[in-house]
Amino acid sequence: MIYAIPYYMGNRLTGLDVPQPHVLVDPVLPEGSEMERMAALYEVVAAQIAVPDGVPAVYAGDCCVILGMLAGLQRQGIDPVLVFYDAHGDFNTWETTPSDFIGGMPLAMATGRGDMTIVEACGMRVLPDTDAILVDGRDLDPDEAKALAASDVAIVPVGEIAARIPANRPLYVHVDVDVVDPLDLPAINYPSPDGPGLDAVARSVAGLAATGRVAAYSASTWNPALPGADVAAVATNRISAPFLF
Repeated sequence: MIYAIPYYMGNRLTGLDVPQPHVLVDPVLPEGSEMERMAALYEVVAAQIAVPDGVPAVYAGDCCVILGMLAGLQRQGIDPVLVFYDAHGDFNTWETTPSDFIGGMPLAMATGRGDMTIVEACGMRVLPDTDAILVDGRDLDPDEAKALAASDVAIVPVGEIAARIPANRPLYVHVDVDVVDPLDLPAINYPSPDGPGLDAVARSVAGLAATGRVAAYSASTWNPALPGADVAAVATNRISAPFLF
């Protein structure tokens, strides 16, 4: 089942091109801060994913979706290893962030660091560091890099992930499409050059799908308001293809 969650930092996105047929997750969110709105949104996502229906494939506007996805899988009794493709670390907390950008925090939150508002709203059990793998995190803030270095979260190049996943564990694969070099995938809010090409990322994700152990897949998407959004949509669908139909 394909799900569209067209929200970015708790605000509705327009123009997000998600493959059909899909289920639109579009709840009425409360007034409040970004964090409060996102907590309400991802609790709805957790409830949706908690109902078994094959391998869910989710298109969402930001990486905080991983918190709702993990909570939903846990409600099913699945405790996956998170394979998190992202050019950025998403390992900031309020103490380390230079920008106060919540979208730079979800991997930290998932492993029990920083603001737990969304985690607690979803009822998510935090992951041990060893159950999180950051794939191609190459663009790190200084204090974020220090926090990652002090953690047990593995940072793995795209070409090596197949050899680094643990045996006999379910996987939850999340791809922030900014992991792809922006020459191949444009319309990104925070592009990071010198990344792997589209072919390499698509091949890597397909290899994980071929294990038969992926319990859920999600992608945080391009910005549909930026030039090249049509190219980015096609590229994202190529990465996601093993889980779409």
